[in-house]
Amino acid sequence: MPTTRRRWAAALAIALGLGAASACSVKSDTGGGGASGGKEITFLVFETPNLTPQVWDANIKRVTDKYPDIKVKKIVSPTEDRTAYAKQLLTSGQFPDVMIAVSPTGFAEAGKLYAWKPDELKQFTHPDQGAVNGKVYQLPANTQTIPVVYYNKDLFAKAGLPGPPKNYAEFLDDCAKLKAKGIKPLVVGGGHDALGPTWAGVLGTEVYAKNPNWMHDRRAGKVEFTGPEFVKGAQKLADLAAKGYIDKRDLALDYPKTQQAFLDGKGAMYAMGNWFAAAADNPETKPDFGVGQFFWPSDDGGQVVPAFTGGGLLVSSSAKNLEAAKKFALAYQLDKTNLDTSAVSDGLIPAVTGYTPPAKAGPVYQDGYRQYEQAAKAGAVVPAFGFESGDDGMPAGVVDKWDSAAQDLVTGRRTAQEVAKFLDTEWSKAS
Repeated sequence: MPTTRRRWAAALAIALGLGAASACSVKSDTGGGGASGGKEITFLVFETPNLTPQVWDANIKRVTDKYPDIKVKKIVSPTEDRTAYAKQLLTSGQFPDVMIAVSPTGFAEAGKLYAWKPDELKQFTHPDQGAVNGKVYQLPANTQTIPVVYYNKDLFAKAGLPGPPKNYAEFLDDCAKLKAKGIKPLVVGGGHDALGPTWAGVLGTEVYAKNPNWMHDRRAGKVEFTGPEFVKGAQKLADLAAKGYIDKRDLALDYPKTQQAFLDGKGAMYAMGNWFAAAADNPETKPDFGVGQFFWPSDDGGQVVPAFTGGGLLVSSSAKNLEAAKKFALAYQLDKTNLDTSAVSDGLIPAVTGYTPPAKAGPVYQDGYRQYEQAAKAGAVVPAFGFESGDDGMPAGVVDKWDSAAQDLVTGRRTAQEVAKFLDTEWSKAS
């Protein structure tokens, strides 16, 4: 394992070196924290239809009101790929002091991130989640179920479907009935956040349901992508496209357009992370149809709930005001109002001891929270393939190949067996 760690660190260094020619200049504002004096830190965020500038500014201000000596410069990633942007910033000598939802893989091995101490993590329900070589660099703040299959109740009724399918055979039958009525069965897009959840749903039932330790076994060389479980999952995704249940033309859609397509009633089902609940409940974006939800169905009907806990704040090990950066990160992540905001504005399930959702959380969120809690008690939760991090995930760079492999399956560019061989080759290159 030590050799592997060095290779990951070297891979990041090479990637950053290649990116040096396009080093960027940071565009930032002071968010809710002021611009001068005190202990200044920079904070990298990203914006989505749910996470608007106003949400970030209000969250920041709650912390700086509590600690007025901390001044925050907010940096906004130009795309939703904040990990890639963080790499660019590191290359150009502008690595942020604090970041959110950036993958620690590569950065941690290269010594660029602060490793949280156990006593600093005692308020989190999964304190060891996302560890890299046994150390936690990203606060394990929120749980995300990836995916939940949201469905349009009106379109289901139009196709004569009484409710969610009980197993995968019923799911395929429902897709066929929807298509026969001229209704697009599944809304997808291209890229990690738009197609990845569907891919994770399939692999959750085919790979992780059978072996929750599959990724760790892959790291140990005990299993490969060319094994029967992964190949079967890849074939399922390919078949959904071949049958016309997924439209390969939709790969041109990005995440916001994919979400909007479902909200506009342009498809019956939408496999997405539970953050979609925020849009479904928001009075400004909620659709004019009822939204139901179920977890991706397995062959035998047994419940399988892919989930990821992490995605929180990370702190640079070289932050000029390291103590202020750490204090800000923990205060930001543990503030009850900020946690409530993450639930209401981004549909997340805070993984903090004793937390309960606010009464103002909408019905779609509340239903999803209830279903997740029941699944957790039943032991039905498995990792979310492709969304894990640290020791639980793939080596740096392989997730990008996993994303492209999903698109190859949908377009028919590669067969399931070819995708499996491709991913094993890319894994070897990365590790």
